[in-house]
Amino acid sequence: IDKIGNVIISKPATKGMEDKKGIVLQAHIDMVPQKNADTKHDFEKDPILPWIDGEWVRAKGTTLGADNGMGVAAILAVLEDNSLVHGPIEALLTIDEETGMTGAFGLEAGVLKGDILLNLDSETEGELYVGCAGGIDGSFAFDYKKETTPLGLSGFALDIKGLKGGHSGMDIILGRANANKVLFRIFKALETLGLRISSINGGSLRNAIPREAFSTIAIPTDKVSEAKKLVEQMSKDIKNEYSLVEPNFEIHFNPTALEANVIDLDTQKRLILGVYACPNGVIRMSDSMEGLTETSTNLAIVKTDDKSINVSCLLRSSVDSAKMDLAEMMSAVFELAGAKRTFEGAYPGWKPNMDSPILKTMQTTYNSLYGKTPKIMAIHAGLECGLLGGVYPNWDMISFGPTIMSPHSPDERVEIASVQKFWDYLLVTLKNVPAK
Repeated sequence: IDKIGNVIISKPATKGMEDKKGIVLQAHIDMVPQKNADTKHDFEKDPILPWIDGEWVRAKGTTLGADNGMGVAAILAVLEDNSLVHGPIEALLTIDEETGMTGAFGLEAGVLKGDILLNLDSETEGELYVGCAGGIDGSFAFDYKKETTPLGLSGFALDIKGLKGGHSGMDIILGRANANKVLFRIFKALETLGLRISSINGGSLRNAIPREAFSTIAIPTDKVSEAKKLVEQMSKDIKNEYSLVEPNFEIHFNPTALEANVIDLDTQKRLILGVYACPNGVIRMSDSMEGLTETSTNLAIVKTDDKSINVSCLLRSSVDSAKMDLAEMMSAVFELAGAKRTFEGAYPGWKPNMDSPILKTMQTTYNSLYGKTPKIMAIHAGLECGLLGGVYPNWDMISFGPTIMSPHSPDERVEIASVQKFWDYLLVTLKNVPAK
């Protein structure tokens, strides 16, 4: 067990396989503990209760833990079975993947000797993952002064609702509307009519495209009619722009009680300019894999508190230099807007290597087993491979696994037939690892 709590187990090569490249078999030992509302289950004490539902294995009212229990089970089975043929093996069982990748972050260089990492945490049999995005959190704070709301203003709630949202990595390519960007687009237009902002509450999670954004604002009473027409027209225009991807898009502009305070005008102007100009969405597509987002950013959260307005973004890229360039770009925007800027929680991406020797081996072995070529995939989200490859940059890496549906929910299930195919494929791969 290493300093952070990861479990590392070594198994020597079988006779005649000593010259093969060393394999690191990796999976994470934590699971997501979710249960149905009517299920009585204490995850600290009660066992998971699996059952067979046709072609699938499920759990009774809880997550199954196939993510990543299937990977862990496969690794333990390899370690236990002395009849298998393989080169030198190291098992790496990481902790806390689901709650921050603590184990991958804490792994130290020099502990492992292997040349190839086989991550057993993918969830569709027949797919080989060869890349993922790294990320970094960007936070931008605007300190402001509370001003007494001037006379002659009327209060309104300007709310954005009904958007699809989604995962800010995997779904960013779908071109869905961002509630914060829509809200500030309308703010920018309403500035011409004397807009004053009291509060903003847009988005809730860094890794989710914001579906909703709420605000309390004030408009000069003699401009209310004009403001209503402007918002109505903008609503039509924006809904038309997103008509195919956001059918339930709603913009609400309704009278409400006037707040006692508003954000000072100087800060309000800088805030609107900063958020309006902030990059959002897909920045660049991958050159090496068709259809893969390489670099993106999500304007995730905009919220007011008593002293500041806080803007939170999540930047992703499978190319670390591109990720940091995007961070510099966003920093420049918010520096011009006069905000405090913080970047933290950076983790590296995993750039696809289509010339990977283990990829070529696994394509050949899959074809020999099943008579077809596996799909080569990459994901615009964080995987442990990105972090592990940052510590061991010379590793040749692949991620694969059996078919698991609805992970992280009580509907989680693993396809029985895919487990056998995954296991057979793993054993043939171990047998055919190239020599050093």
